Amino acid sequence: MSVRASTARKKTKPAEHTPACFIVGAGPGIGLALAETFAGEGYDIALLSRGPSKLLPACADLRANTGRKVRAYAADAGDELALKQGLDAARAEFGDPQILIYNAANAQMAPPTQVPVARLVDEFKVNVAGALVAVREVSPAMIKAKKGTILLTGGGFAYEPAMKYASLSLGKAALRSLTYTLAQELGGHGIHVATVTVHGFVQTGTKFDPARIAQAYLWLHRQPKGHFDIEKIHK
Repeated sequence: MSVRASTARKKTKPAEHTPACFIVGAGPGIGLALAETFAGEGYDIALLSRGPSKLLPACADLRANTGRKVRAYAADAGDELALKQGLDAARAEFGDPQILIYNAANAQMAPPTQVPVARLVDEFKVNVAGALVAVREVSPAMIKAKKGTILLTGGGFAYEPAMKYASLSLGKAALRSLTYTLAQELGGHGIHVATVTVHGFVQTGTKFDPARIAQAYLWLHRQPKGHFDIEKIHK
C-alpha cells in the first residue's frame, strides 16, 4: 500500500456539533430565560458572563431538564480581549454558533451632567461596543454558512431617554442603530440581525416576565428568510 493511500485512509471528518446558541451577558432574568427557551428548541447553550461560577447551578438544572449541553464561560463584555477569549473557549467546545444573543448591559443611575466621562466610555463598551466585538467574532462562520441569527437586547430608553439613566439611554439608542446597520450589512448573507426592545423593567410575574420576553427572541429566530424583522418591541 502506498504512503499516499495510507495517508488518505487516516483522514477523518471534522467533528460535528449540535447547533449552539451563545448568550453574552448571561445571568438571572432574561439571560437564563433565553438559555431555557433555546435549549428547549434543541440548541446547546454557551453562557458567557463575568461570573461564570455563579451560573453553575443553573447550568446543571438546564442540562437535567433539557438534555442539552450547557456550559458557562468567563467573558467581560466591556473588555475586547476578554470577550474574544471567552468566545474562543466556547467555540472550542461547541463549534461556531448558529445563534448569538447579546444581552450584556451596564445600568448605573446618574443624570447626564453627573456621569464621569470615563465611566460613560466604560459603560458604552459594555452596552454597545461589546455587541460589535461579538458579532465580528461569530459572523464570518455565519456568512460562510449563509445563515445565522444575531439578536441584541434593546430597551425602551432608545425611544424615551430617562434622565436618571442617561448613560444607558445613550447606549440603548446606539445599540438600536447598530442593529439596523448590521442588518443592512449581514442580511444579504442570510443572517438575521434583530433587536428585542423591552419597554419596561424586567420582573417575574408581570408582562415583563423574563420567560415572556424570551419568546420574542424565539419569534424573531423562527422568521424565514425574506421575512426578517429587525426589531420586536415588547411592551
